[in-house]
Amino acid sequence: MEQKKFDLNSIIGFALIFGILVWIMYQNQPDPKVVAAEKAQKELAIKQAKAKELEEKIVAKATIAVATTGDSTQLAQLQKTLGNFAYSATLPSAKAGVTTIENELVKLTIANKGGYIVEATLKKFEKFKKGSGQLVELIKDNNANLNVQLLTSDNRTLNSKDLFFEPTVTKIGADQVLSMKLKAGANEFLEYKYILKPNDYMIGFDIRSQGLNKVLNTSKPLDLEWDLKTFRNEKSVSYENRYTEIYFEHKEGKVDYAGLGQSEESDLEKATFVAFKQHFFSTILLTKTPFETAKVKSDNLVKDDKIDTTFTKQFKANIPLAFENGELDHKMSWYFGPTDYKTLSHYDKNLEKIISLGWGIFGWINKFIFIPLFGFLSTYIAYGIAIIVFTILIKLAMSPITFKSFLSQAKMKVLRPEITELGEKFKKDPMKKQQETMKLYNKAGVNPMAGCIPALIQLPFMYASFQFFPSAFELRQKSFLWADDLSSFDEIIRLPFYIPFYGNHISLFPVLASIAIFFYMKMTSGDQQMAAPQQEGMPDMAKMMKIMIYVSPIMMLFFFNSYGAGLSLYNFISNLITIGIMIVIKRYFIDSDKIHAQIQENKLKEPKKQGKFQKKLQEVMEQAEAQKALDKKKK
Repeated sequence: MEQKKFDLNSIIGFALIFGILVWIMYQNQPDPKVVAAEKAQKELAIKQAKAKELEEKIVAKATIAVATTGDSTQLAQLQKTLGNFAYSATLPSAKAGVTTIENELVKLTIANKGGYIVEATLKKFEKFKKGSGQLVELIKDNNANLNVQLLTSDNRTLNSKDLFFEPTVTKIGADQVLSMKLKAGANEFLEYKYILKPNDYMIGFDIRSQGLNKVLNTSKPLDLEWDLKTFRNEKSVSYENRYTEIYFEHKEGKVDYAGLGQSEESDLEKATFVAFKQHFFSTILLTKTPFETAKVKSDNLVKDDKIDTTFTKQFKANIPLAFENGELDHKMSWYFGPTDYKTLSHYDKNLEKIISLGWGIFGWINKFIFIPLFGFLSTYIAYGIAIIVFTILIKLAMSPITFKSFLSQAKMKVLRPEITELGEKFKKDPMKKQQETMKLYNKAGVNPMAGCIPALIQLPFMYASFQFFPSAFELRQKSFLWADDLSSFDEIIRLPFYIPFYGNHISLFPVLASIAIFFYMKMTSGDQQMAAPQQEGMPDMAKMMKIMIYVSPIMMLFFFNSYGAGLSLYNFISNLITIGIMIVIKRYFIDSDKIHAQIQENKLKEPKKQGKFQKKLQEVMEQAEAQKALDKKKK
């Protein structure tokens, strides 16, 4: 066997490659100065955080000592840190106490430290499912903060959430009034005032100051910082999170939202309310005098829909509070309650606009037809039956349009042999074929668009239903047949695995709706293919319809498996009724022989005057034909 020779070129090649790699690694080394600076910055940040934590502990200990023993040394220590606000530490309220106020609907717990709401419970609603025994808690376990950043005249920056407020509860008539005062002296304070009326979700909330014009730096506004991590309250994480977002009203009544991305920010001007909206519950801050500016931010906390989660979104709002004559005086309100159209519209503050009903005509259909009609029906009958009756009424109202659509298809089907004949006659001249086809339609009194227009008219109602049912609060935890909650999916089988885009359960109403769609498309696809002959240069509609017969039900099955059962029930009943209407129309109202005789009779009459659309279409065809002839001559 021949021995391999020493390959000097290979050795040199490997050496060069190794040298290049070493050079690249050397060149990409971070600058030692940069590394040192970054390290120093990190160490400084850690040092500052530890110092702040230590300072807070010292302040807390000193506060307790002053409040319990009146230790003057500790008071001096607090004055170095808190300045005038050290006075609040001398009060008996300078301890971790809470005050509770409640009515028939909500229960609020306000902490001495920070003076803000640390628990907000809705007394009429349960989490996840009916009978769970867990009330809906919008605020609990430090998921929310409210802070006013205090800039003092002696260049201190204090946070109200770290300081102790003095609570005082009084009653004005039937209203409960809780005053929380952060004191800088006997008559100098920052006050949060909560006013709770009977049987109401709206709570009055005022922020005002007294005698602080020399304590605080009043040359610029103070920042009100409000943040909330929204608890999951519903069965489906992904479904609830889809409708959880920040809404706001600003710029003279315009209601908008921040978006549904992983992280969304918006700058507001003249804001009148900021709503941390969840699917079925909302926390809203309203103001009597619009905020000049504000910033809101939303971060998605659900990284994987397959994993159970406690929180859905992290919401933050930063609102500058302006001084007037050296003092704060802002009249506001909190809303803690259901995201229910009827309840929100009761306040006449545009709050109902945070419910997504669709834009333009879709919103009008929901607002003026769907909501009043369904609200009336559900007042007298069970919600599941109300959906069925609601669907029947909508479909019956649309039946004249459905009839026109089927009649147009029948006419086109009768004309198909003649259209096919024209196709063969003018096979080599597509433009001429189109012109002659249009003439045939005109003579026969058939509008080829008549079958499309009714379908287009029905589309807004279909889209409106996709907005209405997911937003219908009244369906929440209402049962029907096997569905224990019409606002969530109607699971009948839990799968031991997860199917992408489908989930780990099988919902029955989407299955039924998919079967109904399949049979509806199976029954109509043949007529549509017969009615619409294949046009040269155009896609083969027959093949497309055959594909859609199977694709549409599968799409329905996958997309709606995790949607609310109410929407799937509506689609199931809607398609069943459409099939029934179609069978009745075909059997009792459409006679192909009569239609054929009528068309032949129309041909003998003087052709109808062309409509503007047909006339314009024919002119375009003639111009194209003339241009085509001109191009041939040039060649």
